[in-house]
Amino acid sequence: MSKLPNHESGVEEPVEGRNHPVKWYRSTMYNMTILGLCNLLAPGLWGAMNSLGAGGSQSPQLVNAANASTFCLMVVSCYFSTAIVHYIGIKNALSLGTVGYAPYAAGLYLNNRYGVEWLVLLGAVLCGISAGLFWAVEAAIAITYPEPWNKGRALGWWLTFRLLGQVMGGAINIGLNSDRNEAGKVSYTVYLIFITLQAFGLIVSFFLTSPSKVERRDGVKVSLAIVDKPWQEMKATAKNFFRPQFLLILLWIGQAVFAEAVFFTYLALWFSVRARALGSFLGGVVGILAGNTAGLWLDNNRLSVKSRSRYAFWFFTIASGAWWIWAAVLVSRFRETQPTYDWATPGFGNAFAVYILLNVAFQVNYLYLYFMVSHIANGETEVLRFAALLRGTESAWQALSYGLTSLTIFAQVGGVYFNLVLWAFSIYPAWLVVQGFGSVSAKGTQEDEEADHDVTGGKGGIKGT
Repeated sequence: MSKLPNHESGVEEPVEGRNHPVKWYRSTMYNMTILGLCNLLAPGLWGAMNSLGAGGSQSPQLVNAANASTFCLMVVSCYFSTAIVHYIGIKNALSLGTVGYAPYAAGLYLNNRYGVEWLVLLGAVLCGISAGLFWAVEAAIAITYPEPWNKGRALGWWLTFRLLGQVMGGAINIGLNSDRNEAGKVSYTVYLIFITLQAFGLIVSFFLTSPSKVERRDGVKVSLAIVDKPWQEMKATAKNFFRPQFLLILLWIGQAVFAEAVFFTYLALWFSVRARALGSFLGGVVGILAGNTAGLWLDNNRLSVKSRSRYAFWFFTIASGAWWIWAAVLVSRFRETQPTYDWATPGFGNAFAVYILLNVAFQVNYLYLYFMVSHIANGETEVLRFAALLRGTESAWQALSYGLTSLTIFAQVGGVYFNLVLWAFSIYPAWLVVQGFGSVSAKGTQEDEEADHDVTGGKGGIKGT
């Protein structure tokens, strides 16, 4: 009878370990779909608005400044997320995290239609307080709920919903602005649709299965409970931040997520309204394809974890570098010529293609971050801590990114230059971490054998997988 590795002990177990009977409404893919829908209705639609170019506004400065304040607050709320989970549980924490997104969309609506600025800033604050909790909790769920052999696909499926928001926003906006071949702000009707949809995020979150009731096809239970006292938990989270493996990927996290504000601002500055809508739509579609392809690769059991992780790392690294160099050449020219590209404008394809490819780079690098963190974490409690640290670190980099791109010179050229330099300096320290995936552990056991069917891999893997 065919055998599979046991990820706790390295002992082989029967293939039937994949065929444990489950109820569909408690299965991991059901829950990844619910989690994905929450992502779509909360951060997904947030991304949809920003993928229209600086929240769809004519000038990116105000929206980028507001987004910077959102991400600053998310750093704090991410850090406190494990303490909050201790009191209210992970499902309630996810629900609470959805409530701040609709006020942000309302602020963009009032600014777009009436020029009101105060609700943009207040909405950004409310979004930052709740979004950090949402981000940390959903990341922990996405890493921990799926079966070991299904994690890459599950992560790709979950992240698909985030980009569906961008696709939806682009499609709506193309329909409303298809005749607008000039620069400017998008139709305010777009925001009314977004506000309505984001209000449903809280309702959808109630359909998530609590960790203790999740049924996996390997029969393993999920807990994701925080039993330590909040102060002890916060100290443990802070201690994990200084683990060498995490410190070494700080720049890699930065080059991956700093990019979002940069290419959204690029779209806002140099393209017409309808071209921005097209960019939002196509960027999402291509990102979905790239993300799911990357997830399938990371689940490819015909290759070892060591091979999968290294091939993916170097492919993503080289491709991203090439696209940032291309972008640097273009923005240097644009600063002098000050173009507004429409899809009927000569040279549109060259300028537009780099935006699409930077969307691809963002999506595959983002997925790979979860692959990396799942290798570093030991046990489900550490998954929560590292998910909070990853999302908090992302937020810090994005706060810096949106803050800097609110400055004209940085919006035009500085952001692209900075991201290119950040990419270059991030490669070696990240490689020091990646080259340990699937290698011989300190105990002398072969981690590839323990993780051959497990995208979590790493030293000891995730407890319960």
